[in-house]
Amino acid sequence: MTTVSGEFSVKMAPEAMSAVAAETGLGRMSLDKQYHGPLEASGKGEMLAFMDRALMSGAYVAMELVQGTLEGRRGSFLLHHTGTMERGAAGLAVLVVADSGRDELAGLSGKLQIRIEGGKHYYDFDYALPAVA
Repeated sequence: MTTVSGEFSVKMAPEAMSAVAAETGLGRMSLDKQYHGPLEASGKGEMLAFMDRALMSGAYVAMELVQGTLEGRRGSFLLHHTGTMERGAAGLAVLVVADSGRDELAGLSGKLQIRIEGGKHYYDFDYALPAVA
């Protein structure tokens, strides 16, 4: 596995509320990210979430298409996010979807970790790629 780190920005916007969302309290957001550093890419995705603000418990799932370069190799891949919060204790897993890598990122696998420090977002990406032939 190789590990790379960098900064990213994210914009989230609420999507139109469906009848299901209105009935259940689920929220739907669009994601628009810009990754910088060894991962120089844009990320576009959708998130579905629920949060009980009084108890500080909830969960979210998201799918994100990342397009750009990873250490100079151009292509795209999908990330699957699973986040939980239980009484304020957060858990997060962001994994590369198996077999989603395209072009020079075909065969990509890995896990991305998100850090927020001083109001800025950072990623640590542990990944593996087949050797270039």
